[in-house]
Formats: sequence, structure tokens, C-alpha cells
Amino acid sequence: MTAADHHRPIVESAPQSAVAQATWRSEDDTAAFARQLAAQPLLANAFITLHGDLGAGKTTLVRHLLRALGVQGRIKSPTYAVVEPHEAPDLHIWHFDFYRFNDPREWEDAGFRDVFASQGLKLAEWPEKAAALIPAADVAIHIEALDEDARQVTLRAHTPLGLRLLQGLSA
Repeated sequence: MTAADHHRPIVESAPQSAVAQATWRSEDDTAAFARQLAAQPLLANAFITLHGDLGAGKTTLVRHLLRALGVQGRIKSPTYAVVEPHEAPDLHIWHFDFYRFNDPREWEDAGFRDVFASQGLKLAEWPEKAAALIPAADVAIHIEALDEDARQVTLRAHTPLGLRLLQGLSA
């Protein structure tokens, strides 16, 4: 068995351009989207990146998603730990926050290559800080704050799995 058998390809063939947009008028809209995303069976082995300025709502979306998936207990941001593992019924989840990620050696030392090669949902905030090390996102979620409550959201599929996820959200 080769290393390729253990790792998802870093680059997969990209699907036709797949983009979806929405405006969330309140945190209730964010929670409703999280529940809709959590209901997608393909999410169980997806890699989703979250993009946006500080305070845009990336961590808020992740918290709502984790609750919708059945995660119990305190959900804290992995800003200082880089990754927080979570368990939901029949699902392993890793929430990454690469905001303070500076040294590529951290990647190997922390065993992130093994995490990305394993089954489960991976969510990454500030993925651009680790861009050379992480695989292509199945779906990239870009969140832009319009005002105190409203958010403009753009979802982009980058893999065939991501395309199927977006199609499931619009069905």
C-alpha cells in the first residue's frame, strides 16, 4: 500500500463552476443554514473552509453546525489550540483555526496529515494560513458582514463531493 492510498489527493479535478449565494439576515438564518448543511449525508467526510474577516461569523456558523450534528458540551474556538476535535453520533469532527498558524513544522508535529487522511468532517477557519499544506476544500464558505446582523454568504464547490453537497443544499 502506498502513501497515496492513505491520503486524499491534494488536487482533485474541479467540477464545473458551482457557486451558491445567500443573505443571512440574522443569527437565526445562520442556524437554519447550519441545520440544512448538517442534514446532508455527504457532509460526514467533507472538508469545508470558512473565509471572512474577524467577526464575520465563521465560528458562529461552526458552533451552530456542531450543535445541529449532535455535539454535546462546550464548543470552544480552536484559536490557540489550532484544532479542537469533536464527537457526534457516528461522526468524528475536527475544527481547525489556522489564524495563529505560522510554522509548517507544526503541521507534521501535530499529526494533521493523519487527521486529513482519516474519515470525518474537517472544518477550517483561516485556511489561507496553511494553504500549501491542506487539501482542496470540498466547499469554501465565504462570509461577509453587511452590518451588525446581516451576512452575505458565498459557497463555492471545489471538488465533485463539494458539488454534490451544494446540489443537496439547493434541492
